[in-house]
Amino acid sequence: MPCLHSEALESAEPGSASPAASVAQQSVRERPTDPAVSWFFSPLWSPRTQRTTRRSGAGFEAWLDDHSDFTRTYFLRRASASRSDHSDLVMKARQRGTNSHMNISSSPDRLKPLTPNLGAPDRTGPCSPDVLGSHSPRSPRSSCMSFSPRRPLSPFCPYSQDVPHPPHLLHSIASKPATCVHCEGCPWMMDLLKGSLSSMGSVAELCHGAVLHTGDLLAAECGSLALVKKDCGGRRSLEEVISPTTLGSFSHGNSCTRAQMELLRGVMGRVLATESPMNLRDATEDQRFDADEDQSSNFKIRTLLSVPIKNHRGEVVGVLVMINKRSFRDGSVSVFTRADEKVLSTHMDMLGMVLDNVQLYESSRQEVKRSQALIEMAQVLSREHHSFEVLLIKMAATIMPFTKAQYCTIFIPGERTSVFADKVSFSRVIHLECEELGSTCQIYRRERDVKDIDPSHALRSLVTMETLNMSGSSEGSTKSLICCPVRNERSENVIAVCQLMNKRSRDSEETEAFNRYDERLLEDLAVYCGLALQYAQAVQITKERRASIEVTQEVLAYHITAAQQEIQTLQEATIPSAESLHILDFHFSDFGLPEDLTTQATIRMFLDLNLVQDFNIDYKSLCQWVLTVRRGYRNNVPYHNWSHALSTAQSMFAMLMATKHLQTTFSRLEILALMIATLNHDIDHRGVNNSYIERSQQPLAQLYGHSSLENHHYNMCLFILNNTGSQILKGLSAEDYKTLLHWIKRAILATDLTVYMERRKEFFSLTKKSRVNWKSEKHRELLRSMLMTASDLSAITKPWPEQKRIANLVAMEFFAQGDKEKEEFKIKPIDIMNRENSSRLPYMQVEYIDEICYPLYKALSRMFDTCSPLLSGCKKNRENWMQLAEKVEEQDSENSSSATVETHFKTEGATQTEE
Repeated sequence: MPCLHSEALESAEPGSASPAASVAQQSVRERPTDPAVSWFFSPLWSPRTQRTTRRSGAGFEAWLDDHSDFTRTYFLRRASASRSDHSDLVMKARQRGTNSHMNISSSPDRLKPLTPNLGAPDRTGPCSPDVLGSHSPRSPRSSCMSFSPRRPLSPFCPYSQDVPHPPHLLHSIASKPATCVHCEGCPWMMDLLKGSLSSMGSVAELCHGAVLHTGDLLAAECGSLALVKKDCGGRRSLEEVISPTTLGSFSHGNSCTRAQMELLRGVMGRVLATESPMNLRDATEDQRFDADEDQSSNFKIRTLLSVPIKNHRGEVVGVLVMINKRSFRDGSVSVFTRADEKVLSTHMDMLGMVLDNVQLYESSRQEVKRSQALIEMAQVLSREHHSFEVLLIKMAATIMPFTKAQYCTIFIPGERTSVFADKVSFSRVIHLECEELGSTCQIYRRERDVKDIDPSHALRSLVTMETLNMSGSSEGSTKSLICCPVRNERSENVIAVCQLMNKRSRDSEETEAFNRYDERLLEDLAVYCGLALQYAQAVQITKERRASIEVTQEVLAYHITAAQQEIQTLQEATIPSAESLHILDFHFSDFGLPEDLTTQATIRMFLDLNLVQDFNIDYKSLCQWVLTVRRGYRNNVPYHNWSHALSTAQSMFAMLMATKHLQTTFSRLEILALMIATLNHDIDHRGVNNSYIERSQQPLAQLYGHSSLENHHYNMCLFILNNTGSQILKGLSAEDYKTLLHWIKRAILATDLTVYMERRKEFFSLTKKSRVNWKSEKHRELLRSMLMTASDLSAITKPWPEQKRIANLVAMEFFAQGDKEKEEFKIKPIDIMNRENSSRLPYMQVEYIDEICYPLYKALSRMFDTCSPLLSGCKKNRENWMQLAEKVEEQDSENSSSATVETHFKTEGATQTEE
């Protein structure tokens, strides 16, 4: 884009080609054909209609036809406006030949110092850390770029004439034309158009070149540039990129004073707020400027010209100010003209457009860098680490190259005690240093104590739980510092603080400040770090708890294992026969049986089923296992104790021994699984059911969720089988061992009456079939489950005295649970557990037999005739309970009649007394 000089605009005639057009035509001819050379002709700027062939004739006309939407409006508007405005100014200056100072309006609307929230908040864009706007690489961008509309002229002082330039002013301007390279095109602009984004350097370098070029073009002594920065609320503020810089051959010994800086901030802030240029023609007349204070500086601010920098969408992305146009040779003061303002605005149009694209380019590069950093961090966290400190070191080593930090320190907070709950401190630190080695860097860990590192900034970040950026700090060797808290995902607790110091510059050996992008990157990495630390802490806690469980199991194994003397006694004892122990009888009762005979009867079952011989079970291990299982049952539980376990195992043994068809249907491994399951199906029972455990939220319910007791019984069984000295299954192959444990677990879970009620309909249907396929694993598993339930409920089939005794034990256990529910949950228990219904025990037993027991034993007897004694015993006990229920009913009726007669006599006596 050419620089529009006043004389060139003045000589332009309607209908003739303007110098701008000639320059544009030349620039079109000189446009490189390689699209990679010039970003300006990239798809971001390409016209709506791309022609693949060129028409014959002048290249300028062809280019205008192809790009009419971009060029026509711009050149006509620029040429006409510049010609009319500037020619009038020149004519008035020639006629008057006077010189007077111009000043900004003295209206009450005085300039305000620059504030962080100038202008209305921009709600259309997200929170942007960049100083160039609010868009990011994720934002959709327009594919066509255009210049912003012509800006309004800056305000003039009402005290002065329209054009206060003497005749020698025109000579001065003519001697220093504002065009670049004899109107052949602005070299600075052409360099921007021809150069690629990657070769433009940083934003600061681009802005610095713009200040130097425009300052030389306008013959200004000093220039400054600031870019717009938006906070998370959309409020705009100016961030100084180029501080007041001496231009050309002008040199001043002192920098701007505080009052001068306030003046510059106020002017630039007003330009940002109004989004219009401002030409201050006499700074000494401004009331905010302290002339006395200004006399202490060699540098004087006389004139100012400030214009906004807008992108192609018309958004202000920065403000440029030019200070003190070069004075005339006779010592009179020169001022910035409208032509200067137009030239400066034209350059800032180009700069705003380039800055917009540079920002997009930089944002995309930053996002690529950010994604790479997050991917590398994720890869680090996905690996297994041997210790917590190793993980922290690898995380710090991943962060440092991306942020270019010289030092990285991770602070680990100490635990707060109840006495010092408000006091925060760090228990340890991990400190790393980065040393550059050519194009690579080497990271070292330095041993540092907490007291050797200043924790003040980290403590502040820990307390506020916010990122702290102390860039520009000159404390000791710290020139820039940033602290970021690493939070626990599940809570607001800060589990670490990551501190980076001294960001290395890529262009020099000096350090630079951490910017907003570094903050965002560190905050994103802190999220990953928080997850990693949380995972590492969870792993550490898991290891500690696993060690605690192992210690607990060791203690449990010691106390649950029978004494060696007891094991030796059982091992050396002569095991009675099954006939003498009556364990082949379905009516077996262990009531009154000595305790040592109960373990011997268990050994006899394994021997008579040939399990010891078939699976090569060590006899001593079998003795220890049986004794350990017996010790696993709680003696304070009325019914679900070792006696019930023995009775259940004996019922299974009796059915297996009496029914040869069962021994041929089941494999030897299945029979072993059934015997182990019956002995362990209620081990460590607590005297309450699953409903109470779930309602009271005991650990068992939290651990298993459903069938809590049955799952616990299986795990206790597995624990004893793996206990040293009780490993009766060590002779099995790995495959048989795995299959056996699966069958044991399924058998124990089948004793849950809820499971039985769900599956019994399928079994009843199976028993009615004439032919059953026992080769089917599904049918055999169903049969094993029903046999487990039949053995578990076999107390209902025992002789009446034994059945009545056991029923009272069950009622005692149930009523105890009902009492707990009343006291703890303030609820009324179900009838079978309500002590107030103790007189209704016979009725409840009859209902229990009819609904649960009788259908099962009837189905088994239909399938296996040898199991008919179980059905006969169940029927007899039902009759006995029914008779008892009738007696209770008669007794209740008599008691009710007696109560009625007694009430009648009392009522009659009371009536006679009254008479």
